[in-house]
Amino acid sequence: PDLTVEQAAKEAGVEITGYARVAVGEGVEKKQEDFAAEVAKTLAG
Repeated sequence: PDLTVEQAAKEAGVEITGYARVAVGEGVEKKQEDFAAEVAKTLAG
């Protein structure tokens, strides 16, 4: 926590040209399935 992004970039010899903030789970698509169909599928084997 004592190292800033600016300091890390200077130490690495790189230049930050942009950034993106991503929240936990953002962009993760979860497949929606009908619960009854899922149970029937599981019981069918």
